[in-house]
Amino acid sequence: QVQLVESGGGLVQPGGSLRLSCAASGSIFRFSAMGWYRQAPGKERELVATISSGGTPNYADSVKGRFTISRDNAKNTVYLQMNSLKPEDTAVYYCSNAPTSYVRRYWGQGTQVTVSS
Repeated sequence: QVQLVESGGGLVQPGGSLRLSCAASGSIFRFSAMGWYRQAPGKERELVATISSGGTPNYADSVKGRFTISRDNAKNTVYLQMNSLKPEDTAVYYCSNAPTSYVRRYWGQGTQVTVSS
């Protein structure tokens, strides 16, 4: 059984930084690619960044150069470092595993990020 818990969201001014964490339970984590998603009010959920089980990252164009995804397999945790934040980054941020034939997709409860003056 897999459980994902996000933390680290909050209110920050434009240009500021936040570091999100996603703590995962279950033995699947070390073998799973992980992703961060976000959903703003009135918009569909979108993919922000992914990281392979080996640590290879990929980013949406909208956050490339500003966000960094990383993982610590020893701690069963994936991180999202967000720098140079913009108001359009305001959203609920979720983490999720990549589903396989044997393991369904799990979602965390989400953490709110608000970028505002």
